[in-house]
Amino acid sequence: MILNVLKVFGIGALSFFVGMAQEPLLTRYLYKFRLWRKDVRQFAPDGAPTPIFAKLHGERETRVPRMGGILIWTVPVVMIVLFRLLIEISPATFLLHKLNFLSRAQTWLPLFTLVAASLVGLADDFLQVFGRGKYVAGGMQFSRRLLLIILIAAIGAWWFYSKLEFTSVHVPFVGEFELGLLFPVFFIFVMVATFSGGVIDGIDGLAGGVMAAAFSAYAGIAFFQDQLDLATFASVIVGAILAFLWFNIPPARFYMGESGMMGLTTTLTVIAFLTDSVLVLPIIAFPLVIAAGSSALQLFSKRFFGRKVFRVAPFHHHLEALGWAPYTVTMRFWIVGMIGAIIGMVVALIGR
Repeated sequence: MILNVLKVFGIGALSFFVGMAQEPLLTRYLYKFRLWRKDVRQFAPDGAPTPIFAKLHGERETRVPRMGGILIWTVPVVMIVLFRLLIEISPATFLLHKLNFLSRAQTWLPLFTLVAASLVGLADDFLQVFGRGKYVAGGMQFSRRLLLIILIAAIGAWWFYSKLEFTSVHVPFVGEFELGLLFPVFFIFVMVATFSGGVIDGIDGLAGGVMAAAFSAYAGIAFFQDQLDLATFASVIVGAILAFLWFNIPPARFYMGESGMMGLTTTLTVIAFLTDSVLVLPIIAFPLVIAAGSSALQLFSKRFFGRKVFRVAPFHHHLEALGWAPYTVTMRFWIVGMIGAIIGMVVALIGR
């Protein structure tokens, strides 16, 4: 038990310090090459104008770098490489093998998802910074980003269905619900839905705090289910997010950007399925549901009724437009995220 606690929580804490050590180098290059938007963003990814958002955030978008999310997904990679190197050169090989958290059954797929989706997000961030791409304000067209996410989801669905032989989902307090051939379709749907919750990124510190709470909950679920490699992987991501958050709280030194958010939302989906706790994902990641749901409701109302439900979507920007201070929105969303994460973890663990 001592070794298990050291592995999951000790390595998670270590990842925070690895992230903090990486930050000066990342910041240096982000500012050296001026990797921020050169013009105020006036359009959403679907091409719709966003005058209220531009008024609230436009000035800072042109002088704070994007791509801070690089810090989040490189930390797990650095940790894995570090452990492999130590195993090769250290006399304490047995102990290091026990602490190593890279395994085919538990962490190959989430690691692949994290890196693949983050690289797609990184490409989108570069296009936005340099004002290129099909998207009207620079950046990857939303339909192309969605297509790439569906492709990553399809690979994950194939792995779960063919390699891990998942065909059902666990319903808390009820039991397994068999999906059969529909399992891959359900997996893709959930990943796309969670990816859409990435619109929560937009206020200093908001996305980082919410995602840290969600990954912490799944680290706890995996730990109590004896999925120690997966729990450690989730814990490492939490440590990396907290290192990022140290420099992202107001005033932000850099923004997460799609290079962080796309990897986090898709990886959260994979971990939810690996722990067989996907049906509590909407509870654990409730702020993402609020963000995605408010955006969808806004688009639906504008298209079919010709009017807005919110001054600006997602909902956290609506609160800003009403006069809420950004830090007030952030901290209250953090509270909602923490409560949701705790409730979801409890339901997942006692509902078996």
